[in-house]
Amino acid sequence: MSGGGRLGCVVVAVEGSEESMNALRWALENLLLRSPAPDSSSNSGGHFVILHVQPPPNIAAGLNPGGIPFGGPSDVEVPAMTAAIEAHQRRISEAILTHALQICSDKSVKNVKTQVMVGDAKEKICEAVKVLHADLLVMGSRGFGPIKRMFLGSVSNYCTNNATCAVTIVKGTSCQAIRGVPKDIANDVL
Repeated sequence: MSGGGRLGCVVVAVEGSEESMNALRWALENLLLRSPAPDSSSNSGGHFVILHVQPPPNIAAGLNPGGIPFGGPSDVEVPAMTAAIEAHQRRISEAILTHALQICSDKSVKNVKTQVMVGDAKEKICEAVKVLHADLLVMGSRGFGPIKRMFLGSVSNYCTNNATCAVTIVKGTSCQAIRGVPKDIANDVL
């Protein structure tokens, strides 16, 4: 990271929950991005990447259409069902990103990009921050209790332990945990 303690790439993971949108608001209000070079005509300054990860269609359906009755193959995918699930997921992603971009617009933040990935959220988020060479990952936490966390896992916990950049977890409207954020930035945001 260069630029006098300012960030070049901040990835904010959103999945439609109010907690993830609060994390986006927190990032927009509290983080300082690197300014573009004065002699540069390109967009060399810092930027936010709003990342949404869609589950694969078979997971999103939460079901298997089952075997074809009366002895047909049991592992046949129904193309129409898969296409319908994918179209539905695209509409959900568009709605989530539209809402996130509206939050950015309301805060007059223009240096924002969006990205949608399909797969396991925790793995895709860590993959994205690595590929984007992110300086910071910001995400909300839904605060599952110990039983739900045991069965569902914790995306934020996984990312905190596996992301290749600093991770900030935002609970509610305040920052609860910062791991790996350089002191000059942490002091500015806390």
